[in-house]
Amino acid sequence: MTDARGNARPNGEAPARHAPGTPCWVSLMVHGLDATEEFYGALFDWEFRPGPEQLGPYVSALLNGHAVAGIGVLPPDRHLPIAWTPYFASDDVNATAEAVRSRGGTIGVGPLDAGGAGRLAIGSDPSGAVFGIWQPAAHTGHAPAGAPGTPVWNELTTYESTHAAKFYETVFGHDEQRTVSADRDHVTLHLDGRPVAAVHGLGNALPRDRGPHWTTYFAVTDADGAVDRVRHLGGRVLEPPRDGDHGRVALVADPEGARFAVAEGPR
Repeated sequence: MTDARGNARPNGEAPARHAPGTPCWVSLMVHGLDATEEFYGALFDWEFRPGPEQLGPYVSALLNGHAVAGIGVLPPDRHLPIAWTPYFASDDVNATAEAVRSRGGTIGVGPLDAGGAGRLAIGSDPSGAVFGIWQPAAHTGHAPAGAPGTPVWNELTTYESTHAAKFYETVFGHDEQRTVSADRDHVTLHLDGRPVAAVHGLGNALPRDRGPHWTTYFAVTDADGAVDRVRHLGGRVLEPPRDGDHGRVALVADPEGARFAVAEGPR
């Protein structure tokens, strides 16, 4: 499984800062925070720390003391899809948000400060897929790349890859590598020669009830075992484990319906 977090790490150490355009964070907004903590704590061995307070009821998920994801509470009057949202690193959230707007996307939240942690915005690309932009105030360290329970990959499912990939290229500086196939519309996005995310076009086969969306992959040691735990904890299995480009992967959903993938790396 390719590390989607950032630069190469000598001796396993984290980079000083994510390069702009690198997927650097994932967050989830839910209705029931306690039940969600219980689910992901049991599934990924996460612990939780409150804050930043500026984001309302919000916790950071920790793995061995390192922050790996964030979970917040949706306001009662907001009827939004429950979904994991990837964030892309930026050195200037305001400038990146303006680039999103100028290229046909929208900014729905921010830019705003998240306490002393950094500055963020949440937007959507021209097809409606939601993503975040994150400008950290300082580097605080991350769990080891590829460790079980960490996000390791993000893939956009959309109508077609050409225009979608061009949007992310122009906003975040990605380069593309297209899969040469007559029956597969797939692009891998690169930064400085390393793959960081992918875009997969489904055309009319894209489910109408989902629309274009990002999927986050979390590393696990045993995909089949993780699927069993998801079921036991009240989640659903949407696509059973199968072997593919990223190892053994399954698509699942938590009890509130947030979809994500569990990925057991190639052996």
